[in-house]
Amino acid sequence: MEIKEILEKLVAINTVADKDNNKLFDFVESFLKELGFITEKKEKYLIMRYGDHPKLGFVGHADTVEYIDGWKTNPFELTEKDGYLYGLGSVDMKGGIASFLYALQKIDLKSLQYGIKVYITYNEENGLQGIKDIVASLEEFPEYMIIGEPTNNVAMTACKGLFTVNIHTDGIKVHSSTPDKGRSAISSMMKILTELEDYYQETIKVQRNELYEVPYTTMNIGLFNGGSAFNSVAKECSSYIDFRVVDNKHIEMIKEKLTELCNNNYGRYEVGFDIEPFDNDVEFIKEKASAGFMTEASFIKDKKRIILGVGPVTAHEIDEHVSIESLEKCIKEYREIINNVCI
Repeated sequence: MEIKEILEKLVAINTVADKDNNKLFDFVESFLKELGFITEKKEKYLIMRYGDHPKLGFVGHADTVEYIDGWKTNPFELTEKDGYLYGLGSVDMKGGIASFLYALQKIDLKSLQYGIKVYITYNEENGLQGIKDIVASLEEFPEYMIIGEPTNNVAMTACKGLFTVNIHTDGIKVHSSTPDKGRSAISSMMKILTELEDYYQETIKVQRNELYEVPYTTMNIGLFNGGSAFNSVAKECSSYIDFRVVDNKHIEMIKEKLTELCNNNYGRYEVGFDIEPFDNDVEFIKEKASAGFMTEASFIKDKKRIILGVGPVTAHEIDEHVSIESLEKCIKEYREIINNVCI
């Protein structure tokens, strides 16, 4: 089966928010069984293995984001134009899955000294629950792990951490004509955010790591909600903040500062994601590159993780597409890794 045919079949399956994941699992399972793989688990996720003593694993997520109006082609019909293949998930990340399947098809698996495992997960786009479930099952991952996210064929062996918090403040609601009788939850939140921003700029952001394209921990106030009416002092307020972390100590520093600020301003906070950055060396990858975005690699501890997939990186965009040249290059890259690890 040619690479375009494999990708065509994957794109044709509607896996928006995990809708028809089972159909994709069935296709991958059938494809790999013909190559001699055996199924170890097939539940909300799929795990398959070839040979004994697996030394290399591949992780790909089945789900895609939703599509919105504006596509010039059918999102579920792979369409070729000017060297590019258009379709939902073509780059994120069915292109990576298709490339790895094709690479396996072109290798003499019987000649390998070490085995290979394939993991197809779910819910990557909306919470990463699939990889969390696999980790919670006490799965023993192989020593080397490829995560097939779109990287435009750049092998990345480091990744920022992710720390998210939801801050809440409490007020006393009164009429806006007598604000001194109450307490504004919005004002309390503004004090917290202003002081946190100052602390971030002066203490966190200045600590750089040039390994990353954006070489410092970032802070983004993504959501803010408070109050019930323009003529009432706000009783409640909340905000959601996202930090992409270059140094794990920054997470503890931010927690300490938040605790202080919340205690002084009628607030409290809840931690969402608390994922540390990683930087692992892979001996056959000579040029160091890193990811600023979160992937399933961050949940696979103490393994040699390689984030590597196709491009251009048009993930989550209208008219998502992958280049045929990138698919062919990715197949070559995956084959080289298999040769380096498993022979």
